[in-house]
Amino acid sequence: MAQPTTIKGGKVVVTLGNDATPIVYSAPCGFTSKSVQLDKALGDTLLPDCDDPDAVGWLARDAESLSMSVSGEGVLAEESVEKWLDAFHDADSVPVKVVITFPTKSITYTGKMHVSSFSFEAPQSGRVTSSVEMQSDGEMVRTVA
Repeated sequence: MAQPTTIKGGKVVVTLGNDATPIVYSAPCGFTSKSVQLDKALGDTLLPDCDDPDAVGWLARDAESLSMSVSGEGVLAEESVEKWLDAFHDADSVPVKVVITFPTKSITYTGKMHVSSFSFEAPQSGRVTSSVEMQSDGEMVRTVA
């Protein structure tokens, strides 16, 4: 039996870009976990049975749109708190690059995203933690190298 080729969590890197030309990307410090979700919105169309109008029809589904969301959580790091706050307060979406690195290839998504939420929690004891949610704004271009 062949074993699957897997990667560790540090091989998924979420970076934010700046306003320079070309864009310079850097990974904000503090994430201890990240999640990347790809979504496809579908539209339903009922297909009737032409031979038996009383029969229950089947649904046909057509792709209508694609979107990507990224979430992360971890410690609230001084080194990156202003970067997250600047991205949240920006009325425009910000450049984002997500890189998933396997031993023989890497998959990169590049595009613009809105920081839709930024929160932090201050427990009575322990470290202050934070969480971030981002939503794509237009196409996230996928490249494989």
